[in-house]
Amino acid sequence: MTQLPHALKRIRLNLARSKEFPGGSARHGYEFVAPLDARGHIDPQLWSEYRKFCRVRRFWGSEEEVGRLVHKPGGSEHARWVFDYDESADDDDEAGYRFASHAFRPGEYVSIRDEEGDLHTFQVASVEPAA
Repeated sequence: MTQLPHALKRIRLNLARSKEFPGGSARHGYEFVAPLDARGHIDPQLWSEYRKFCRVRRFWGSEEEVGRLVHKPGGSEHARWVFDYDESADDDDEAGYRFASHAFRPGEYVSIRDEEGDLHTFQVASVEPAA
């Protein structure tokens, strides 16, 4: 059994309030593994070392997709984090909005642009050790 580094965390994001879901939704969101630094930010150097463990599960009602967390060059932050569900496709499936500058702590909010280009807001529901 592989011992995962302490910095790898399992992060759960639940859909925040929206027009379609005025109370938010725990049935719509993401659960992903990423290395976090002491401030709760994704650590790109640790990601590079442990990228094979950085997976994502998107759950949307009864639908589910599994992919990986990918760090790509470019964008307004000079790099961007995306959830990639198809390694053979050139386009990004879903991009985290300013993920590099957000702290992933319970109660915080983050946004993700889906494959249709729509931006959705999520609340960090939990951050736990990935092991």
